[in-house]
Amino acid sequence: MGMMDFYSKVASLRDQGIDLVIVTVTEKEGMGPADVGKKMVVTESNEAFGTVGGGAIEFYAREKCKEVIKNRTSFSEKYCLFDREVKVASNEVKLNMACGGHVTLFYEFVGPKQFVYIFGAGHCGAALAKLLRPLNFYVTIIDERKSVIDALDDSANVKVNKGFVEYIEENRIPNNRYIVVCTPSHQNDYNVLDAILRLNIKPKYFGMLCSKKKVRDYLDRAFEKYGKDVDLHNFYSPIGLQTGGDTPEEVAISIAGEILSVFWGKEDINSHMRDTVKENYEYFHKEK
Repeated sequence: MGMMDFYSKVASLRDQGIDLVIVTVTEKEGMGPADVGKKMVVTESNEAFGTVGGGAIEFYAREKCKEVIKNRTSFSEKYCLFDREVKVASNEVKLNMACGGHVTLFYEFVGPKQFVYIFGAGHCGAALAKLLRPLNFYVTIIDERKSVIDALDDSANVKVNKGFVEYIEENRIPNNRYIVVCTPSHQNDYNVLDAILRLNIKPKYFGMLCSKKKVRDYLDRAFEKYGKDVDLHNFYSPIGLQTGGDTPEEVAISIAGEILSVFWGKEDINSHMRDTVKENYEYFHKEK
């Protein structure tokens, strides 16, 4: 695969929202299966394009990419390529190859910060998508109203005109994604919550735009149907940080701030709307 084809492939995979790793040979000492500069791209499904030399090192690198994608981090690793007993440096991994050299690979994670699914493409949903995409979140926005989806600009990576529950059932959102619910009706809001619980999907963040009264109603219905031990620790409602303002743009800033606080691990119970509404906090955390 030529370099132009290689980078075209990377660009195509990125446009599709596929997590991937670019593995590059950055150093070589002695004999080795690939020269400095050789590259391989490995996708989240472990499909590979290009090469870093084949054999044991390439097999190991492809397995290592699973860890890179899971942790969404980049790093270098050095390999000692001998098929006999040799002294291995503390910063090296020994692989059983006859080359007799040393090779360093750089694993570069390429992908968005995270994947965000916005259910509801009205004023708040559209404003939130416009904020998140430039922050390197991959945004999918879903709405059953065709006219609302058609009116959106290109702020979302993917726009889907489909029923909310139908989308969840057909696409099965992976665990550890970010979900925002801001549909045009309370029943649709609850239906999304119900589908997530019923299919045992475990989001990293699950925010819902609704009043504290409705939150308690949704929680009661969820506890009655799925039991009092149902895991809702990542459920944020009322959604957003306590920033003030109630225009769609201001609400979107509040939600985006909360998503960033969860992503960077900077959560503070004194700033989340869920936890600053005293009676809602007590209701949410009461003994069940």
